Amino acid sequence: MLTQRAKEVDRKPMTFLESIYLWNIVKGMGITISHLFKKKATINYPEQTRTFSKVFRGLHVLNRDAEGRENCTACGLCAVACPAEAITMEAAERLPGEENLYREEKYAAKYEINMLRCIFVVCVKKLARRMRFTCRRPLPRPIMEEKDLFIRKKIY
Repeated sequence: MLTQRAKEVDRKPMTFLESIYLWNIVKGMGITISHLFKKKATINYPEQTRTFSKVFRGLHVLNRDAEGRENCTACGLCAVACPAEAITMEAAERLPGEENLYREEKYAAKYEINMLRCIFVVCVKKLARRMRFTCRRPLPRPIMEEKDLFIRKKIY
């Protein structure tokens, strides 16, 4: 025996009302009817939005500075810190003439977050403040297709 909390089961014979399950059916119908008068949990999504808690992290987005250049330096620390290995990054060198697109000499040529694997870990979020990506609060739209679950960097 693994625990000392074993209870002996009472095996008394059922009464007639118990054997036809009438009392259980009446209890179940009472619960069903009580739910008809409760406040509905659903909302009209595009017109109404749900209030999020303070700890809600939302979806990831790469930040840009005031001039529209990427803040990411493609160091790869966010991909290394992610325990679920949901972040994929490939670095590339900035070409001449791309100074208005990227702040540093290195930039993330491919930056992808697999939201099917992402577990929204706090350590990645803390590191992300330094690594220049944040989690935005509102969700943009409901996800209907699997391709929408891969957040990719927008190429300008």
